[in-house]
Amino acid sequence: MFIATLLTDPANPCLDRATVENLRNAWGGGEAQWLATGEAAEFSLSEKPDNLWSVWEDLQALKIDLIVQPAENRRKKMLLADMDSTMIQQECIDELADVAGVGDHVKAITARAMNGELDFEGALIERVGLLKDLDESVIQIVIDTRITFMPGGQTLLATMKANGGYAALVSGGFTAFTAYVAASHGFDENRANTLLVENGKLTGDVGRPILGREAKVEALNEITARLSLTPDDVMAVGDGANDLGMLGLAGAGVALHAKPSVAAECDIRINHGDLTALLYLQGYAKSEFA
Repeated sequence: MFIATLLTDPANPCLDRATVENLRNAWGGGEAQWLATGEAAEFSLSEKPDNLWSVWEDLQALKIDLIVQPAENRRKKMLLADMDSTMIQQECIDELADVAGVGDHVKAITARAMNGELDFEGALIERVGLLKDLDESVIQIVIDTRITFMPGGQTLLATMKANGGYAALVSGGFTAFTAYVAASHGFDENRANTLLVENGKLTGDVGRPILGREAKVEALNEITARLSLTPDDVMAVGDGANDLGMLGLAGAGVALHAKPSVAAECDIRINHGDLTALLYLQGYAKSEFA
């Protein structure tokens, strides 16, 4: 059995009953269940439709996300999340670079690295090098004045944890930022790279080993083994090329507002919904949100 979920941006709900019923009828699905009026609905299917991606394309034009996934083990026991452009709406290194006066140059490198055009480790070393001699206090200034949370993140964490879930934040960004986001959202643990500091200034280098794509896969394997879970028990979410390893390994790998080359490799693509979409995908109704 499969479950088809249709969802939209909660800030601009546009899912109507006719759209849901027309698709359910066309695919011979079970009775539609509304998880949130105007926001999210689901119905069961006996098999995965052959025309899934053409229908997905049509619904994208209506600002509706469509996901078809196995019904079994849909409610996950663990969340593994990327940070930059996933749990927060920015790339922390781009914000630091903007303050340092090299913002445009660094943003261009970041975009290419996240799209998989550049080696992540080399791109990170190059970008951090451009931050050399930046005052350490700038990190807190960026956190206080430039970082905003992705909508729905705190509700996602609170709901999964209220239902016994474990949450880990694993980022190719920096520990100063993951510590802040983890504390704000209630993550059980966080892992990231360390910006090296001497005499109150950034050295222009990052601690080794560098946490990149493989480290996120290792984190998934290590944490699930420690908790006596399997990768199938995990919902992973990210947006960049360095997230593809963990997205492919997790039972549910969610490409959230992802780079096109990344989304193309994932079966679960959220382009319009916010982080509460990850709750709807697990069958939580809005009335069940913590």
